Amino acid sequence: MDMTPFEQSESSVRGYSRAYPTVFASASNARQTAEDGTSYIDFFAGAGVLNFGHNNPRMKAAMIAFLESDGVAHSLDTYTTTKRDFIEKFRDVVLKPRGMDHRMQFTGPTGTNAVEAALKLARLTTGRREIVAFSNGFHGMTLGALAATANDAFRKWAGVPLADVVRLPFETSPGGDTAVADYGAALRNASSGLTPPAAFLVEVVQAEGGVNLATAEWLHQIQDLAREVGALFIIDDIQAGCGRTGSYFSFDGMGLDPDIITLAKGLGGFGTPIAMNLNKPSVDDNWSPGAHTGTFRGQGLSFVAGTVALDYFTDDVLMNEVAAKGAVLRQRLEAIAAAHPEQDWEVRGRGMMQGLDTGDGAFAKRVQQAAFEAGLLIGPCGTGGQVIKLIPPLTIPDEDLAEGLDILDKAIATAAEVA
Repeated sequence: MDMTPFEQSESSVRGYSRAYPTVFASASNARQTAEDGTSYIDFFAGAGVLNFGHNNPRMKAAMIAFLESDGVAHSLDTYTTTKRDFIEKFRDVVLKPRGMDHRMQFTGPTGTNAVEAALKLARLTTGRREIVAFSNGFHGMTLGALAATANDAFRKWAGVPLADVVRLPFETSPGGDTAVADYGAALRNASSGLTPPAAFLVEVVQAEGGVNLATAEWLHQIQDLAREVGALFIIDDIQAGCGRTGSYFSFDGMGLDPDIITLAKGLGGFGTPIAMNLNKPSVDDNWSPGAHTGTFRGQGLSFVAGTVALDYFTDDVLMNEVAAKGAVLRQRLEAIAAAHPEQDWEVRGRGMMQGLDTGDGAFAKRVQQAAFEAGLLIGPCGTGGQVIKLIPPLTIPDEDLAEGLDILDKAIATAAEVA
């Protein structure tokens, strides 16, 4: 395989290609095939984009029909039939059953664009500057979202101060169980020197941060404090949403009522880019026409595929499969951890986002390399990359899931031998 053009002409910033040193030629559901014919089981799924698998046949057929009929592929924020289809379907399938009347704001095409828009709207709505974000959180790589991101490995590349963010410990971090209450007490103290923030920005499941889970009780503390001090409550559901955790939103069933929800990744279904914020009407009314724009807000192909993706949520079939496959992932990881009791590894996750915290980034990287060499794609995350995160397509066949877990088991044993 010839990788010379990439190595000679592509930017040094490329990252995933270094972990997966091959040239992929095709993909189907949970498998990618390199140009030399090597097949890889995909437990990474485009960093959580491909919830419905590579080249989902239903979406592909709809996209081909759209292209052949000269559908509007790019539309800025003008009205199109495909956008109308998506809006109506999302409203009927996701919002109405939950009693939600949030408006849909289509932002630039990636998750960080959605976060930037949410932060801007929160500051506009409240007239305040500071955003409360949490340790281990990841919200994107553009400057506003990067300021809210905690990982120093990402922050150090900014080149400018990343300001106007108050950092509190996430629930599972040291001090996280009392941090929100303590911060609230300080805000109530007129001599604390603190002023109320514009918003609280939080992930229910911290995906890139290490598969850390917040409880409903802790999230309600944040929501209640936000209401008390006149701040917005924003949930970043970019990687954990769109069915990944076993329901459409990661916070379903928790009784939460966020002012803004950021979505991207799996929203477009096929892997084509789209990002969207759900804004409460009272918040959304603070926008003026054109106050936040972007060239790629009207992604015709993403609207078409995303509309088809919503079919998976008109009944419980896929979510029941996610629950079953998620249980298989967790049980196998727990068995792996139990086979290495001297390591004190921890398994955590929800649905089909499961992680094995090895406490050692170098070890997790060796596992990733051994897995790749045996035909499995995985992506470490968390502090120093110490957590082996498994996020295969929700549609992965049972036999591929089982084979992938076998490969992972052997890769961990191989990495342990090298240690």
